[in-house]
Amino acid sequence: MKIILNLLRIIVGVLFIFSGLIKANDPLGLSYKMEEFFEVLHLTFLSPYSLAYSILMNAFEIIAGVAVLVGYRMRIFSVLLLLLIIFFTFLTGYALFSGTIRECGCFGDCIKLTAVETFWKDVILLVMILVIFFYRKQIQPVKGAGIALVIATILSFGIQWYTLKHLPFVDCLPYKIGNNIPEKMKLPPGATPDVYEMMFIYEKDGQKKEFTADNYPWSDSTWKFVDRKDKLVKKGNAEPAIKDFILTDADGVNQTQAILAETKPVYLFLVQNVQKAGSGWDVKMKVLQDKWKNQGILIYGVTASTKEEIAAFKQQHGLEFPFVQMDGVAIKTAGRSNPCLILLDKGTIKGKWHYNDIP
Repeated sequence: MKIILNLLRIIVGVLFIFSGLIKANDPLGLSYKMEEFFEVLHLTFLSPYSLAYSILMNAFEIIAGVAVLVGYRMRIFSVLLLLLIIFFTFLTGYALFSGTIRECGCFGDCIKLTAVETFWKDVILLVMILVIFFYRKQIQPVKGAGIALVIATILSFGIQWYTLKHLPFVDCLPYKIGNNIPEKMKLPPGATPDVYEMMFIYEKDGQKKEFTADNYPWSDSTWKFVDRKDKLVKKGNAEPAIKDFILTDADGVNQTQAILAETKPVYLFLVQNVQKAGSGWDVKMKVLQDKWKNQGILIYGVTASTKEEIAAFKQQHGLEFPFVQMDGVAIKTAGRSNPCLILLDKGTIKGKWHYNDIP
């Protein structure tokens, strides 16, 4: 039994450290996933604290994983691990059986697991942790266990502090340096796209009914047209890596293709929310703005904020280059800081900087 117990400790410890380190590389990514869970579970009042929860959870996974490996205070950590895996199993089970969340983000954006794979992974872990819990009194700490926990604690919080002040060490998102945005907006070779059918909604005697383009009552004046929508009739087997990169100007005109096709270097200054933008980047952006004035480069601010908020933001920081709008989720995916600067060369990402590191 001792051999089995030690083997389970190694597996559980390594998995938790690995999982924690991957997510510590991008704590903002986990916080966004938490917000998704909070919304589905109708716990939106917790959303403002999602980043704090993310940092603490990532740190605990690393610390608990090290504690299991070195046998540090197993009477406490075995209970905490059991509670954590029960919680995880509930969440992944909910995601699987409700169908409301496609991915749990258990290994961040670097390793994608389906809802089924994630759920059964947690079930297996639950069984292993139960064995560790019931035999916890047989586990003795190794020499230097306390020092190992101190190092793990410093490391787990230090990594996350660095990535929040800069950018993730490893960029696992579709907007990483070297990727071509137009190519990533295409379906993978051999993939089947979603199939939609145009539906027309008409109303008669207070009752609304959907019609297709083949049978809508175009010749019956007793039916009144209400709306038109696209209905998913067949789900495809894949999606483009980038599916929401749409840039529109102040008049609502789509400028995406024009910007991606530019031959000059294009800088995208991503500001997901102008009212929550970080500070300390003004001088650097004004230097870049001088190059824009000399027509050597192009700069576009990209935000999900309103026109009024954009105007006030530009005036406050002395920005003169044009702003375009894009979906807030897409902006958060493209850059893990607010603001974030991206350099494009004919649609290919050549550089990406946290606002603290703008060159």
